[in-house]
Parts: sequence; C-alpha cells; structure tokens
Amino acid sequence: MDDKTRQQAINDHIQKDAFAKYLGAKVEIVKPGYSRVSLIVKDHMTNFHGTTHGGIIFAISDMAFAAACNSHGKVAVALNVSICFLKPSYPGDHLVAEAEEEHNGRRTALYNIKIYNKNTGELVAKSQDQAYRKKEWFIPQLNR
Repeated sequence: MDDKTRQQAINDHIQKDAFAKYLGAKVEIVKPGYSRVSLIVKDHMTNFHGTTHGGIIFAISDMAFAAACNSHGKVAVALNVSICFLKPSYPGDHLVAEAEEEHNGRRTALYNIKIYNKNTGELVAKSQDQAYRKKEWFIPQLNR
C-alpha cells in the first residue's frame, strides 16, 4: 500500500460516520493533522431562541476533531474538549469546522478547531480538543 492508497483508506474509514450522515454534515477534507467538515443548519437544529442549538455546533466541531485526530490511521479518542460559543447562527447558515493539529505526541495530541459561518465569514465558535492515541491502527502504518 502506497501513501496515496493509505490516505484514501483512512478517508474512506472516516466517511463512515453515521452521525455525520444523520445530520447531513459533510467531511470535505481529511489529510494528516487537518480536516474540514461542513453543515447547513436546518430549522429542526435550532433551540427555543431560534438560533442554532449549541449541540449542533459542538457536533460539527467534534466531527472535525475526530477526523483530524484519526487522520494518521491510528485509533484516537477524545480526552478533553473545551468550546467557546462566540456568535449565533441561524437556519440556512452554512457552518464550517476546520481542525488543525497543534501537537502530535506519542500518546496525546492537541487540536484547534474554528467553526465559522461560510455565508458571512464570522467566527461562530472555537474549540481546543485533546486526543488520546490508542495502540491500535485502523489502517496500518507504512513500512519504510
């Protein structure tokens, strides 16, 4: 398996996220240490104020985090998540979550996630997430 085939296998695995499909979220980009996920807010995703429910914003952030921290092919799970909600969004808004790896250690990794409204460019939320890497690989490492 070459690098390109391995990265495609990782992407294919990440694309199996049933919750993302349920919400209508799209994992647009996955590459080592980075991902981008998007979602168009629907009426049923709002709270009693008519703004996007915080759980939806958290969910898209978490999907981007999960894709980025698993983008190396090694099983990674959330260890800690901290999110700050900055601006409201509304039905029809196109939310995008971008996750970038800040630190990639042997057992833990740190990611910064920005969630913004693609329609306006405004930052909706920011999250900093820590991952724990298990010993298992869901796509084996390349032997070099």
